[in-house]
Amino acid sequence: MDPMDRQLISHLAHRDHPIAAPVSGAQVTRLLRRARLSEGARILDLGCGEGAWALRALAMYHDATADGVDISAEGLKAAERMAEMQGVWERIRLHNKPAADFPVAEQYDLVLCVGATHAFGGLVPTVEHVRRYLRPNGLALVGEGFWEREPTPEALTRLGADPSEYLDLPGTVAAAESAGFDTVYAYTSDLSEWDDYEWSWTGSLLRWANEHPGPDAADARSAALDHRDAWLHGYRGVLGFVTLLLQRT
Repeated sequence: MDPMDRQLISHLAHRDHPIAAPVSGAQVTRLLRRARLSEGARILDLGCGEGAWALRALAMYHDATADGVDISAEGLKAAERMAEMQGVWERIRLHNKPAADFPVAEQYDLVLCVGATHAFGGLVPTVEHVRRYLRPNGLALVGEGFWEREPTPEALTRLGADPSEYLDLPGTVAAAESAGFDTVYAYTSDLSEWDDYEWSWTGSLLRWANEHPGPDAADARSAALDHRDAWLHGYRGVLGFVTLLLQRT
């Protein structure tokens, strides 16, 4: 029997927390407001998932338009449904492809890549790639993990990570700026946001497994419990998350 598709697991896990990062809805709004986009702004969301950031931006900036890129067909379907519900479907185009393969065909005022730097192989390759899409003085919102404190061997094992996978907060800022950016604002997620995100992620999967008995339920349950174990007994309070508002220099 084939294991449950990882993209489907992720889609189900984000049912109650469509923002695929430990950032609250209020802080998403605050970060997008800080961007102060100009009239007719063009927005690109790389690794958009269900489009939570791009759709929030379109709701705030009524004459903006956006492109969203993701490999998850389920996530993009959810983004399309939400865009229709919010009445912004004519202002967003969704692209089912790897974020790293999206062509540089135009310049954008704001590029989003929050919690998706793995698509480019890490933070530095991400910001180097993001810069290619931006007009002069354009902005990027990039969300990345960092070591809140030195990781224990247990945390590294449970994360399947090595110490060099993330930097501390000063190192993360320096790495982002190395591609030709200034950090003009940043937000560091607090522990309550992490808890809300992780309990939503694991709880949504467990609830789905209980309500959908069948061959996929065991895979969903296993994914939820493995994830919860890694969080509670490994990286809780160790791995931080920062969303950087970067301006191209």
